[in-house]
Amino acid sequence: MPRDPLIALVGKPSSGKSSTLNSLTDASSKVGNYPFTTIDPQRAIGYLQIDCACARYEVSDRCKPNYGWCTNGKRSVPIELLDVAGLVPGAHQGRGLGNKFLDDLRHADCLVHVVDVSGTTDAEGKNTRGYDPSYDIVWLRDEIMRWILGNLMEKWESIKRRHIATKSTAVSTLQNQFSGYSSNAATVQRTLDRLSLKTPLETWDNLTVEAVVNAFIDEKFPTVFALNKIDHSDADKNIAKIAKKYPNNPMVLTSAISEIFLRRLAKQNYIRYTPGAEYIDTRQDLIDDGDPEGGGLKEMDEKLANRVENLKDLVLYRHGSTGVVDVLKRAAGVLGLIPVWPVRNIHTFGNSDGNEVFKDCVLMNRGSTVADVAKKIMGDAPIAYAETAGGIKVSEEDLIESGKNDILSFKVGRA
Repeated sequence: MPRDPLIALVGKPSSGKSSTLNSLTDASSKVGNYPFTTIDPQRAIGYLQIDCACARYEVSDRCKPNYGWCTNGKRSVPIELLDVAGLVPGAHQGRGLGNKFLDDLRHADCLVHVVDVSGTTDAEGKNTRGYDPSYDIVWLRDEIMRWILGNLMEKWESIKRRHIATKSTAVSTLQNQFSGYSSNAATVQRTLDRLSLKTPLETWDNLTVEAVVNAFIDEKFPTVFALNKIDHSDADKNIAKIAKKYPNNPMVLTSAISEIFLRRLAKQNYIRYTPGAEYIDTRQDLIDDGDPEGGGLKEMDEKLANRVENLKDLVLYRHGSTGVVDVLKRAAGVLGLIPVWPVRNIHTFGNSDGNEVFKDCVLMNRGSTVADVAKKIMGDAPIAYAETAGGIKVSEEDLIESGKNDILSFKVGRA
């Protein structure tokens, strides 16, 4: 059965991983300025913002999701996140519990590397000044590569002997070794295609095997850089250096601690704030706009008001948002996730009486078919037929795409 996508947050200690997780969810990881604040991997539910199908059909007022929420056609869909304890150089050799932490990544579909661009923490997460955070990207990738390479090379000679004896294909042999990372044959084939590798597996030297592992990481663990702590004075020069060094890598500028602060103020009724928004409204803002009651918001003291103004200047006005909401959007884009709305009634998009619409939404991988959707939501139940918007019947082999075959109704039974 197709499983839900899993996005793992990785990075060194004190990079802001736990703060990023907290800003994406309602989780409450410990947050501290010391290594190994997080010891056990923590799973949590984040919310991916998408355009809901209800907006297409102008029924947003009746859109009532079973999970997550939808506001004016902007839907927040649950997605599973994994916060892995901080990695340090030498992790693949077990330093800092590194082998255990790396092992937690096995089932991840995408990595979000939270990078402290302030330059105030060294490679081990200890306080410093003037550190070059682009080095974190280099060594963390190297740790993951050496972890997988070490697992493979430990038994490479026996792998080659078995490969020759069974007359297997390179894809089959490698999949036997990479299956522990939730890989499949298609992933392995794309790995070899990246390298245009045609030579027999039994002739590969160590450099070739290392190249295969690197290509496998690119396929199995696509990575988004979350460049965190952008409000620090040294952040700009470090961001520019990383952008120049990795021009093709997806990256998002973030201030996780600012997002947490703004949400806390909103809950305390000091401001009006939508997660990920560019603007906030204070009591004084609303009074200036003609509301003498200031929207019922509390009045801030001078210290708090100054802090909010500084945050506006350093983060919101300068970068357009805290960036946190965009992290999951970029990760979903890298994975090619497609939102699909299974409905009971293909004409009303709702339940039997049609009052509430688009109750459910599932995230499917790029290349999924109608049959994959059916299997994910109904398991092995037999399907008589499937319909998409307009009551059009579709084949189980038809691909789903955004805006095409992404609203589905299934009739259970034998065709």
